[in-house]
Amino acid sequence: MESLGKEKDLDGKTINQGIAVFGNKGSTYQHSYVKQLREVILNLFVTLIEIHRDHPTRSMMVDLGVTSGDYLQGFLLGKRHNLHEKNCEYITLSLQYVSEHTVGLLIALFERAADFYATLIKINAHHLLSVGTGKKVAAAGISLQTRALNFLASTSRQTFNASQIASGIGAPDEVEILFKVCEYAAVNPDHGIRKTAAKVPFEATYQTA
Repeated sequence: MESLGKEKDLDGKTINQGIAVFGNKGSTYQHSYVKQLREVILNLFVTLIEIHRDHPTRSMMVDLGVTSGDYLQGFLLGKRHNLHEKNCEYITLSLQYVSEHTVGLLIALFERAADFYATLIKINAHHLLSVGTGKKVAAAGISLQTRALNFLASTSRQTFNASQIASGIGAPDEVEILFKVCEYAAVNPDHGIRKTAAKVPFEATYQTA
């Protein structure tokens, strides 16, 4: 998704492209996705991955003569039937077993599929601008956390709410983020912060423990 989610193509034309990818296994998939896949607009494509050998030695028996792998195979066949019945487009990739090699093959296959699709819609799949933006915001959050904890450590165990901390470190526009930072720090003992709750959550105060 990070490769194909693009606002503009290589010519600078706004295209707002992207593909949402979801995945799961066995019974979880059966309950979470199949109804959605069967009942909504058919603007989707399903890739099923079938494993022939479900365990390197012996599978766990969950019923008389029936293994956990048998149930997973049953769910696979059931999903194929459900999708076919509603004319949902899908393919089944069959692997003999799961190993480092076969998982690597799958990763390489989907990487190449993303590259191929990118050429069709004329985008650069390797230009991950939004990913970089998210990393910058995350780094800024870590910086705010460090400044807030240093501020609390330097104030002789006085108590401050998020707004006061924001003013104290010169970041008056970051009250909401600092509130989240302090809430996180107060429940993680490594940070040494104690919280005093208030009737209004944003009025809670924090100090070094």
